[in-house]
Parts: sequence; structure tokens; C-alpha cells
Amino acid sequence: MVRGSATVVRSASPWHRLARPTDRRRALWGRGSDSTRWVECGGHWDAVAITPMVRGLDALAAMRLGPRSGYPVLADVVRDVLYVLVPSGTGNAAASLPGVRVLTTGNQLLLPATDHGTPAAHWISPPREVSPRLVRADRLTRHLRALTGVHEEAAVS
Repeated sequence: MVRGSATVVRSASPWHRLARPTDRRRALWGRGSDSTRWVECGGHWDAVAITPMVRGLDALAAMRLGPRSGYPVLADVVRDVLYVLVPSGTGNAAASLPGVRVLTTGNQLLLPATDHGTPAAHWISPPREVSPRLVRADRLTRHLRALTGVHEEAAVS
């Protein structure tokens, strides 16, 4: 599907495939041995919360960022929210977009404390370094804005 410069890639992208919980991941969650912890936002990064999750996945795919490149991206499959970590102080660029909430200073984000996390917080793309690569908020905002009309059309049809 194409509208303007926004191309919706859907399930063909690695982002979309990694966001789908596998049977193995569901089994690990079912065991209940994984855990999460609350972490303060705004110090090193802000979190851009995108609903529905597929809209954020479409934006990441359109940005051509590799999910195995260490950009920290979390999924909450219970609430259908994607969390993209961006440099601290830059997340507000996306705050005016529909379906977007920015978590910054004064907010906390639920992060996996173990490799597999939980259905409410699991890494689609885990950070690879002490100072992880963060998605540029301005680029993410541009792609989300371009995709907003596409997702609104899809919801109507």
C-alpha cells in the first residue's frame, strides 16, 4: 500500500516478524520465570509509545533501520503498544501525533529484567551496548506522520 511517500511494508519486514510472539516465547512467558522492572525515563532516553503497534513497526521498516543493529525497541503485546527509545529531550517531537504518547522525565517504563521479558514488556530489538543506539525522534516523527493517513484509511476500509 502506498500513499505519498509512505510505504506500508506490513508483515514482510523483519520488525513485523520479530514483533509476533513465537510459540517458544509464549511457552517461556507461560513458565513465569521472566520478570520486568520499572526504569526512569528522561535521563539517557525518552520512550515514544505508539498505538497500534503495527503503525510503529511500519515506521521502523520504512526508516530502514535494522532490528539487529541494537536500537532498543519494546513491545507490549497485551496493550498493543510499541515503545521506541529516542535520545533524551527529543521525544516531544512526536507528542502531537495521534496514537503517540511520550514518556520522559517523571515517567517510568517497564523493561524486561530477563532475556525474554513478559507479554507486557519484551524486547523486539534489545540494546547491544552500554550506550545503545537510539532512534532519531525527528526521523521517527516524519515517518509516523506520513503513515498516519495510511493507517486511518486502513481502519475505515
